[in-house]
Amino acid sequence: MSTTPRPTQDTDPFADLLAANVRYAEENDLDGFDGIARAGVAIVTCMDSRIEPLHLVGLTHGDAKIFRNPGGRITEAALEALVLSVHLLNVDRILVVPHTRCAMAQMSEDELRAKVTEVSGMDAWWQHFHVVPDQRAALVEDVRRVTSHPLVHGRARVGGFIYDVDTGLLEQVV
Repeated sequence: MSTTPRPTQDTDPFADLLAANVRYAEENDLDGFDGIARAGVAIVTCMDSRIEPLHLVGLTHGDAKIFRNPGGRITEAALEALVLSVHLLNVDRILVVPHTRCAMAQMSEDELRAKVTEVSGMDAWWQHFHVVPDQRAALVEDVRRVTSHPLVHGRARVGGFIYDVDTGLLEQVV
């Protein structure tokens, strides 16, 4: 958990993060990384801050390609990233990993729009959020989308997992 105080309106909103970045750069040897996924892994998961995609499967910096979005869905952008990963970045294993207690799976599209409208004070009824009414069915469909993509099919093994944010365990669904 971060102990860094949040900046006030009178300070540079990024000063704390830039200071932390300097410490990170001093403590980590990043020289020589070529962008290739050393473990041959790509992970598509949710943007939820409870998920540390590398750590949850025992990997470290440089081992995998990570793609995050709300709900951990296989979107067109995710497919684009996976095609590039498979053909140019050494990926031969793909994990699709949504998680338990995901807001995208707990609200309807209308409920989420209403919540954003309430919090923002602006009408958000035009915004589409791609909620997930049935997380398991969506995961099966997402894995099918990846495995049937002509530029991925037969070139990578694909698994669908649900990450339990309370136990830290992955459950393989597909």
